[in-house]
Amino acid sequence: MSVFGVDYAWGRPGVKALEKAGVAFACRYLSHDTSGKNLTRAEAEQLSAAGIWVVVVWESAADRALSGRAGGVADARDAAAQAKACGMPGDRPIYFAVDWDASSGQQKKINDYLDGVASVIGRDRVGLYAGYGPIKRAFDSGKITYGWQTYAWSGGKWDARAQLQQYSNDHTINGVGLDYDRAVKSDYGQWRVGVSPVHEEDDDMPIRSSYGKSKAQDLPWGTFTVVNWDEEYGDPKKAHSDTDKAHPQGYPGYVAPVSSWADMDAVVHVTGMAPGDYFQLRYEVHDWKDNKSAKMWSEVHADQQATTGDQFVTGTISKGLTKGQHVYVAVAVFAADDAKDRPAPKAISGRWTIRQDQR
Repeated sequence: MSVFGVDYAWGRPGVKALEKAGVAFACRYLSHDTSGKNLTRAEAEQLSAAGIWVVVVWESAADRALSGRAGGVADARDAAAQAKACGMPGDRPIYFAVDWDASSGQQKKINDYLDGVASVIGRDRVGLYAGYGPIKRAFDSGKITYGWQTYAWSGGKWDARAQLQQYSNDHTINGVGLDYDRAVKSDYGQWRVGVSPVHEEDDDMPIRSSYGKSKAQDLPWGTFTVVNWDEEYGDPKKAHSDTDKAHPQGYPGYVAPVSSWADMDAVVHVTGMAPGDYFQLRYEVHDWKDNKSAKMWSEVHADQQATTGDQFVTGTISKGLTKGQHVYVAVAVFAADDAKDRPAPKAISGRWTIRQDQR
C-alpha cells in the first residue's frame, strides 16, 4: 500500500489546498519553538474536520537525541503534553527526530535517548525519524515500534519495517514549502482529534483515493484522450483499474468499489500548446460488461484558452456512481491554427483525487 502525505513546519498550506492535492495525512511538529512551527489544537481540528490524518514528530535541536536517557525523558514528557493538548489520543505514537547523518558510533546515545522516551510514553508509542542506518539499528535493537525513514542519508535503501517514508523534498502546495511522504503500512501513527483509526468504524469512513501521473502522454489535436494515471498515492479499496480492453497499457481510471456519491478533482499539466489554443477536461463513466463498454455519461470542464505553452487543466465534479462503473479523465486540446507542423501537446504530470461515501 502507499498513502500520500506531506510534512511542513512554519507555513500552512490550508486544508482546501491539501485536499485538492490529494493529501491523506500531514506530519506536523511538536517542539519548544514559539514562532509558529508547532501543531496547534485549532490546526489539528481543521485537518481532522477535512478528513486529513495527523502524525506528530518531536524535534528541538537536530542532534538532540545525543542527549541520552535524560534528554529522552524530558522530551517525551513535553511532547506527550503538547500532543494531548492538540487532541491526540493517548494510544498514538510520537516520532522523535534524528535529523542528521548519524553514525553507528552514535547509536548507543540515540538508543539511550529512546529508552528515556519509552520510560515515559511506553515502548509501543516510540517512533523515530531518521535515515536508513539509525532506523535499522533502532529496529534491530528493539528500541522503536514506529519508523519514519527519510531518503536522505539512506543511500537508496529502505527498511521494510518503517511505516512512513519521506521520499522527496522541496515541493510547494499553495505557496508553502513542504516534503512528500508516503505511508506503507496501514497503521503509521495517524490520528484525528479524539480519534484513533483502530477505534473508527471502517464502514463509516469515506473512501479517499489519490492517483498521480509521472509518464508523458501524447494528446493528439482535437480529440479527447483518456489520461493514464500511473502512480497510486492512496488506493484503499484497490479501485485503480490496471487495464481494460480499450486501454491495455494500464492505469486508465477508477472503478467504483461501492454505489454512492463521489467527489472528484483532477489536475493535468499539459505542455506544447501555443497562446490561443484552447483545452477541455471531461469525466467519462462507462459500464463494462462482457468486455464491451457502454458510455453512461460524460461531462466537460475547463473550456479555456491557453496563454502560454504550459497549462494546468482542471476539473471538479460531484456525481453518483454505481458499483463497478469505470470513471476516466480525458483531455482534449484544440489548435488555434491548422497545427499541421506543430507536434501534439503532451500531458506530463497530474493528480486525481476521489472521495466516495461508504454509508
